[in-house]
Amino acid sequence: MKAVILAAGYGTRLQRDVLADSSGRFAHLAGTAKPLLPVGRCALVSHWVQALTASGCVDSIYVVTNAVYHAAFEKWASNFTNVMILNDQTRTNEGRLGAVACLQLAVKHFEIDDHVLVIGGDTLFKEDFSLSKVKETFSGHQAKCEDSCLVLSYQCKDEETHKYGILEVDGDLRVLCMKEKPLPTETKSRRACPCFYVFSKNSLPLLDTFIEEKKDAPIEEKDAPGNFVSWLIPRKPVYVHQISGRFDVGNLPSYIECDLYFREQLQDVESYMV
Repeated sequence: MKAVILAAGYGTRLQRDVLADSSGRFAHLAGTAKPLLPVGRCALVSHWVQALTASGCVDSIYVVTNAVYHAAFEKWASNFTNVMILNDQTRTNEGRLGAVACLQLAVKHFEIDDHVLVIGGDTLFKEDFSLSKVKETFSGHQAKCEDSCLVLSYQCKDEETHKYGILEVDGDLRVLCMKEKPLPTETKSRRACPCFYVFSKNSLPLLDTFIEEKKDAPIEEKDAPGNFVSWLIPRKPVYVHQISGRFDVGNLPSYIECDLYFREQLQDVESYMV
């Protein structure tokens, strides 16, 4: 299995918050890509590399970034032997390729012919999350059907459904559909789906089909990776692995909350996410 970490975003909301903050406490974060923000004792994305390496569930880690942050990611990656950086060549948020196109770029560039673990570079999970358990769940579904893919879900509050992709599942935890940011009255489900997916080797050719279908669509339809998951659900079996929650670093308050947790509340640093 290979890991692709999506890190080509421009973090516009967070950077706007940092510049607007009058305290000056966060001035050192200006111009830093979200995955490279210090969270606890290391960069956010380093938590993923350490856990992926310790768990042994992947044999290669690929990080897709943009031309603006490429040098910073190359410098960061020099601390690891199993991380490779891919530059998507974009320089502005307006000119971004979008997450699905970045995943397709990585699959083609690195000639990936294997299952792929896709991770949002601005996301971390609570301590109950385990890569080893995810791999075990995925392997169980693969034993029954080699097309099977896996996504995560956690319970969100009624007032939060409009922020997330919400999964509706059957009794076997197979996903029936994903509703994009529904009102709480539009679905009985409260299963939010974070940016963490295990795509089977057999599902990867469908990336090309999806991108071709969406070639004339606005960037928003190609950007959110959940759009590909939604499109994939009627075409391949997609199952859910349940977790308790996540940290999604989108703005300054969410960054502060995440950093505080990792500095003061994380119980076992060595086994985190393994």
